[in-house]
Amino acid sequence: MPTSGIGFFLTAPGQLERRPIELAPSPDEVTVRVAGCGLCHTDVSFYEGAVDTRHPLPLVLGHEVSGVVEAAGQEHAELVGQQVIVPAMIPCGKCALCLAGRDSACHDQVMPGNHVHGGFASHLVVPAHALIPVGTDLGGHELAELAVIADAVTTPFQALRRAGAAAGDLVVIIGVGGIGTYGLQIATALDAVTVAVDVDAAKLEHARALGANMTFDARETDGRAIRKHLLRESGISTHRWRIMEMSGTAAGQETAWALLAPAATLGIIGFTMDRPSVRLSNLMALDATALGSWGCSPRHYPAVLDLVVSGKIQVRPFVEQAPLDRLPELLAEAHRDGSRPRRPILVPA
Repeated sequence: MPTSGIGFFLTAPGQLERRPIELAPSPDEVTVRVAGCGLCHTDVSFYEGAVDTRHPLPLVLGHEVSGVVEAAGQEHAELVGQQVIVPAMIPCGKCALCLAGRDSACHDQVMPGNHVHGGFASHLVVPAHALIPVGTDLGGHELAELAVIADAVTTPFQALRRAGAAAGDLVVIIGVGGIGTYGLQIATALDAVTVAVDVDAAKLEHARALGANMTFDARETDGRAIRKHLLRESGISTHRWRIMEMSGTAAGQETAWALLAPAATLGIIGFTMDRPSVRLSNLMALDATALGSWGCSPRHYPAVLDLVVSGKIQVRPFVEQAPLDRLPELLAEAHRDGSRPRRPILVPA
C-alpha cells in the first residue's frame, strides 16, 4: 500500500511546486494510481487565480482522472486492482438533493483538484462510493485517454439529457472546443439535427467532419441572423430547439440568447466570470426554458463509457498525452495563449 506520492501543488496563482503528497485514505476512501489527468479550462482558471479553489492553497489541481485502485478500505476491497474513472464531481449520495436525483447540486460534493487534492500527481485519494470501473475492454483506448470522460464528455451528456434532446431535435452547439466537440458527437449519436457555432474556422471544419449538419462562423453571422436562417431552413418546430452554450464566453452566451425562439430550450454549460448583456424578459415572452447543468452525475458515466468504447464518440483525435513533468509549462502556455487544439492528458512517469 503506497503511503506517499508526488504531486504538483499550486502554492499561489501562477506558482507550482513539485512536492511529496501524503496518502492516508479513510475507510470510505481509496488510493488511485493516476494513469492520466486531463488539463481543463477550469484548471487554468484556478491556476490564474481567476477562480478560487474551495480548498485553501497549496493544492494539487486536476479533476479529469483515470487510474488504477491501489488501496481501499475493507468495505471497498473489491476495487483494488480495478481500472477506474474518477468522477469530476462526487456527490455524497445521502442528502436531500442527492435523494431527489439532483446530485450535481449536492452541497457536500467532492471535486478533485478543488475540494481535495486532484490528479496532477502520481496518486490521489478520493471517496470510494462513486468510482466508475471501466473493465478490461477499453475499445482500443489507453486508460489515460479515458480520463477526459470525467468532465469533457460527461458534462455535455448530462446537459443534453437534462434538455431532453432526442432524435429529430435541432441541437445547436455554441463553442465546439473542449466540451462542445463531445456535445456535438453526443447529439449526433442521438440522431439530432446538429448545428455548430464558433469563431474558429478550424474548429468548424472539425465539426463538419464529425457530422454537423450546419455550421456558422459567429464572426461573420450574428445570433439573430443564425436564428432567422434556422427558422427558414431547418423545418423543425422551435419547441424542439435545444440551444447549448458550451463556449464559456460572454459573447457565446449572448449568441445563445439571441437564438431563443418560442418554446425553445437554452442550456448554459460553459463557465465564465464575465457578464453577458441580455434581456431576461425574452425568456418569458417566448415561453422558453433556460437551464444550467453542473458537471455530471456518476450514474450517467456508464452510458457515456459505452458510447466511447463502442466508437460512437471519438476521444483520441482530440487529446494528446504529455509527461506530468510538463504541467508547469502547459499551464503557463494555456494562461498565455489559450487552449491547445488537443486537450493535454498529463501522464505520471
